[in-house]
Amino acid sequence: MAIGKTLDLELLLRPEPLARQIADKYQSWKNARTRKEAEWSELRNYVFAIDTATTTNAKLPWKNRTHRPKLCQIRDNLYANYMAALFPRDDWFKWEAADEQSAGADKRKAIEAYMQHILKSSGFERTVGQLVYDYIDYGNVFAEPFLVNEKTQVPGPMGTNAAITTYSGPKLVRISPLDITFDITAASFDESPKITRTLLSLGQLHKLVASAPEWRVIGEETLSRIKENRHSVISGGRTTLSKADAQKAAGLTADGFSSIYDYYASGMVEILVFEGDLYDATANKLYENHRITILDRAYVIQQEPIANWFGVSAKKHCGWRSRPDNLMAMGPLDNLVGLQYRLDHLENLKADVFDLIAVPVFKVKGYVEDFVYGPGEKIFMEQDADVEFMRPDSIALNAELQIAQIEQTMEEMAGAPRQAMGIRTPGEKTAFEVQALDNGSSRMFQNKIAYFEKWFIEPLLNHMLEMARRNLDVPTTIAVLGNDLGIIEFLDITREDITAKGRLVPMGARHFAAQNQLVQNLTALSGTGVYQDPGVQAHLSGKAIAKVIVDALSLSKYNIYSENIRVIEQQETTQLAQQAQEELQVAAMTPLDQPTDQGAEPEQEGEPTV
Repeated sequence: MAIGKTLDLELLLRPEPLARQIADKYQSWKNARTRKEAEWSELRNYVFAIDTATTTNAKLPWKNRTHRPKLCQIRDNLYANYMAALFPRDDWFKWEAADEQSAGADKRKAIEAYMQHILKSSGFERTVGQLVYDYIDYGNVFAEPFLVNEKTQVPGPMGTNAAITTYSGPKLVRISPLDITFDITAASFDESPKITRTLLSLGQLHKLVASAPEWRVIGEETLSRIKENRHSVISGGRTTLSKADAQKAAGLTADGFSSIYDYYASGMVEILVFEGDLYDATANKLYENHRITILDRAYVIQQEPIANWFGVSAKKHCGWRSRPDNLMAMGPLDNLVGLQYRLDHLENLKADVFDLIAVPVFKVKGYVEDFVYGPGEKIFMEQDADVEFMRPDSIALNAELQIAQIEQTMEEMAGAPRQAMGIRTPGEKTAFEVQALDNGSSRMFQNKIAYFEKWFIEPLLNHMLEMARRNLDVPTTIAVLGNDLGIIEFLDITREDITAKGRLVPMGARHFAAQNQLVQNLTALSGTGVYQDPGVQAHLSGKAIAKVIVDALSLSKYNIYSENIRVIEQQETTQLAQQAQEELQVAAMTPLDQPTDQGAEPEQEGEPTV
């Protein structure tokens, strides 16, 4: 309650001990990485800068403020190549069974078809695109699948509205690296306790409670309580805190707000979700593998074991460059900020020197009348007076060479070689030399994206499948393109259809590199004398090579391969040609019918003819 000008937080919030302990831990972990967040902010400023006014180069005393967006170009280049490698084709993942019963064709078809359906309907590829940007910008990426039931209101007759379900099932949700804290010294992210922060408006909170089953733990009583607290603070005005409550407010103040009053007056609600093992010293109780949700850093609204078949949190993390004894990884652009600073420094230094050469400083000796600098201008001065240009050394214009070298170095250090942009390195090379250089230059890129796919995308896919198995209550109708005739068929997928032992394995990035190398090898081999040798060809299976080509070029959905199909097609063509030839011969031997006028009645005179 607000008494006078002093706000008693203890009476107003009545914070629960467990909620206060989690809030203090979140604030402690958050404060411990303040320097790292400042580095992320500096990197972001350089990536999206349009001049040096918003970067650390602004302190340099240069007249020019040009910014060379090299970090932004590297970021876009990495993103384009990462996305192309992750999703090279529609069937970029497959089902790997763990027992004979789960390896059936119908079981595999049902699981893969269902996952393709929910990934496409839930915007999975768009969310992964956001996560790839986090992978590049922060070097750390976090995500979690949620079970959602999204509906839209469609206007009906007589002013009525009908609720239509647009999507129901697992959905991947990005977690900003700025909104999650965890113990970075733990052995792994799965074993580390973690706290995720979400800031929602009251309207968004009501919508989330109605649409997401996991948030229905927030009951009407809790919603009423947080509304009453906000009304009490706002109606009391900008009150001050007592000395005893000032220390408590530090742990209760939400990030981004200057005071408790500003937080409550904003209409926003902060939600902290703890996952992992926590010892409550007040209650002398150990919460093992629990999910604990608190509101306003004061109220515990959920406190239960993590419910899934894997026994660990569904939140996943992946880092670009791992550090020893530290789960917070390093990004590809982190140690390039200094080189970007150097680029802008040289660019503006060169521009200032060029300006001094084009419009130089004058050294005036004696009395000289005012004049305007320009072609054909006359300068009047006293005897023994003089005007001299103070031109700087033009060697500074060679900074362009240093700039080019630094930009190339930045490309290579980020794992995005120039060949990735289609720029050929100088010098003539044979086909095998080009292939060897291309494979070697992209090895770092392939390693980073394959690591992202295996340790981040794969567990998320399997968590989404596990979530669907637990919550698929009614059959889901899915359209599937048949492989035999290319006809769309509809399958009714039930929980039993997708329940099996095994795992989903994304193969986009791993097949992307292997596929490119295989196609290059086949192309190079087909033109060599070794392949043309009859003694070698006698031992090579034509069917096997045809299958390899179809698989490597992702042509299986076009039904190109079929055993001895060329012989059958040639036989059909020959038969049709012979049949057409016989029909022509028969037609040529048949006499044409001659028209006759016998039996025709004479035309009556005066009657019109038709």
